[in-house]
Amino acid sequence: MNLEIRNLTKAFGGVRAIDDVSLTFPSRSLSAVIGPNGAGKSTFFNLISGAFRADAGQVLLDDEDVGGLSKAERMHRGIGRAFQVASCFPTMTVAENLMASVTAHIGQWGNVSRRFPPPGVRERADEMMELVGLTQVAGVEAAILSHGDQKLLDIAIALALEPKVLLLDEPTAGMGPEERWRMIERVRSLWERQSLTLVFIEHDMDIVFQVANTIRVLCYGRVLAEGTPDEIRNNQAVIDAYLGTEAHAE
Repeated sequence: MNLEIRNLTKAFGGVRAIDDVSLTFPSRSLSAVIGPNGAGKSTFFNLISGAFRADAGQVLLDDEDVGGLSKAERMHRGIGRAFQVASCFPTMTVAENLMASVTAHIGQWGNVSRRFPPPGVRERADEMMELVGLTQVAGVEAAILSHGDQKLLDIAIALALEPKVLLLDEPTAGMGPEERWRMIERVRSLWERQSLTLVFIEHDMDIVFQVANTIRVLCYGRVLAEGTPDEIRNNQAVIDAYLGTEAHAE
């Protein structure tokens, strides 16, 4: 599914967090959004997913403007999102979290808390657990999962809603080096197997440059640059605004 952003703008008080941003994410593409803290990356995702309403501009899915729809309606149109901090039910098991998500997705909210889920729900939950590699912890409560498995559960919950566009907000945040690479390889595998249009925010530049096919750079709410990893790595404006300061910090 093609995702197109046209002239998107959002201000908080007198500050424009997103300032006339236009970007296109082609169907089945794998893209990263990077930029310094305060660049507007999470606000950008909030505007696409419907958590925030834009002051101006459009969010188009296959040329249909979904900017006036609610967050739930956008989910049903095909926009899924996993968060920097996993958003799951902590006292429910992995399997229960996924069954609840699938049940809600098919419009049977009244059955979410029932012991026996509607037909097909358990099978769909099992499919999602296998897809992200959580089958071995199906009966474990979300609260006691490892940090990485909590993030995988959050992604699985998003996938259970059958998205065509998946937004991942810092999928490797808070992880050690080895765990980060395991996570991002899992993400890349999901992108390939599910034929998703996948967009992720990430601060680890090694991951960004090795995984993303296209990189968009935000700075002070505006698009500073977009291009291939090589083009972004060698873009002087990006080096001055972001990559140079990151390298210096390291």
